[in-house]
Amino acid sequence: MLYNIFMPRRNPGLVNGEIYHVFNRGVEKRKTFLTDKDFEHFLETLDHYQSDKSKLSRRAKNSEIRNPKIVEILCFVLMPNHFHLLLKQREDDGISTFMNRVQNSFAKYFNTKNDRVGPLFQGPFKSIRVGTDEQLVHVSRYIHLNPLVSGLVDNLEKYSWSSFHTYIGSESEDLVELKADQILGYFNSTADYKKFVLDHAEYAKSLETLKHHLVD
Repeated sequence: MLYNIFMPRRNPGLVNGEIYHVFNRGVEKRKTFLTDKDFEHFLETLDHYQSDKSKLSRRAKNSEIRNPKIVEILCFVLMPNHFHLLLKQREDDGISTFMNRVQNSFAKYFNTKNDRVGPLFQGPFKSIRVGTDEQLVHVSRYIHLNPLVSGLVDNLEKYSWSSFHTYIGSESEDLVELKADQILGYFNSTADYKKFVLDHAEYAKSLETLKHHLVD
């Protein structure tokens, strides 16, 4: 089954408990991450806003109690001029609130750092609902293959700005929710998941080449 990245991309009422492929790119296709620090800051921003700070009591603020999450981040990749996230909504308007905060916060950081003004991202985020278990694993593969398909690296394990390392067990990542019933639960081992992703690499590269030819 092929995951169709050209499905409708409006964001009509996102539903609690559902999973969505969320993505956006820089305005005019410009780079949104210029340095390692930019990538790191975006990840820190994701971590900060996935919890609703407004619901944390004054007592809890002085403790180690984790803020209630409004979204779960299942996997991600940050590319030089765009990003992909796989998100599960946990509270009403969770994804919209989360993404608006993330994009606005990072744009302010980026503009201040680079002495620029104006929007950084190409409008509101785009989202596609993931409707089946089969789609879920295929979308995760599509997201994780981005650096390899785009030619940024020749080995996915060399790319730092992705949750692929967490999925194959080479690094731990608190940002990503790895639950038994979500993605990895459909595989016997992390090695099986790695094989599932990499076995599709050459085909995905050929599709990317065809897409560029069609655009040109």
